[in-house]
Amino acid sequence: MEKSVTTDNLPVMGQRFRGFLPVVVDVETAGFNAETDALLEIACIPILYDAQGQFIPGPAYHAHINPFEGAHLDRRSLDFTGIDPSNPLRMAMAEDEKTALKRIFKAINDVRRQQGCTHAVLVGHNAHFDLGFLKAAVLRTATKNQNPFHSFSVFDTVTLSAVMFGQTVLAKSCIQAGIEFNGKEAHSALYDTQKTAELFCFILNKLSPHLIEHLVADQ
Repeated sequence: MEKSVTTDNLPVMGQRFRGFLPVVVDVETAGFNAETDALLEIACIPILYDAQGQFIPGPAYHAHINPFEGAHLDRRSLDFTGIDPSNPLRMAMAEDEKTALKRIFKAINDVRRQQGCTHAVLVGHNAHFDLGFLKAAVLRTATKNQNPFHSFSVFDTVTLSAVMFGQTVLAKSCIQAGIEFNGKEAHSALYDTQKTAELFCFILNKLSPHLIEHLVADQ
């Protein structure tokens, strides 16, 4: 049985989210159809506690991904994201789907075990879009046994932002939260994941500032 690990008398995420480790995910794709369109980039950031018991973004895990064999590449989507799959520099650093997912899943599973969690739960801005592409890639690469993510549960920052700020656009929500947002950097999976993670932590810390005291008391 996997055990929870505490540091400096802080609770682990397994106590806060009923066994779920929140992991912020963003994908960049070559279209909107998860079954036919290429997954081109993915970034994942687990959410952790700092020494003061505040929610903070953890380490980032990121990959550029080569289109799977037979993948559809929608030109409008590529123009929107600015990704050129045939760029030599990108091709030199890109991984195939299976290699990228196994590497990232291993890192997330290590954090999940450290935090006493049974699953990771995907956090995203329009989270079911990201989950759909992730699930399709898992099916293509036969990495189900390595996949730490819950198959259908998500935490969506669109809903949280609508409740907190009356906003649903990531950039506008970040501005309302006082988080710097550079529109020129948007549509990079790593940048969008970092900003979504900052936004998610801001909302959690505002909505439940005293919860940490109860969790520590229950240890």
